[in-house]
Amino acid sequence: MIKSELVQRIAEQNPHLYQRDVENIVNAILDEVVDALKGGDRVELRGFGAFSIKNRPARVGRNPRTGQKVEVMEKYVPFFKTGKEMRKRLNGGDAGDDD
Repeated sequence: MIKSELVQRIAEQNPHLYQRDVENIVNAILDEVVDALKGGDRVELRGFGAFSIKNRPARVGRNPRTGQKVEVMEKYVPFFKTGKEMRKRLNGGDAGDDD
């Protein structure tokens, strides 16, 4: 599902809202998640999961085509961990205790 499909589904489920308003709401939520992550915060949506960032330190990599060594800069990457309720719903009722 892409963002426009998500907006369309939410708009269909809420006929009292204009589609452009739903799109603005979805964009606002996603923008706030990104801004929080950029600020170093963790974003937890209970029952859904938690977004955080992980640091990937600088390293020497390898170009897979040529085998040449390449310097890879330090970077931060987004990380998502599902919540227990989501795992439970996806797995038919048993969330497991693998936290």
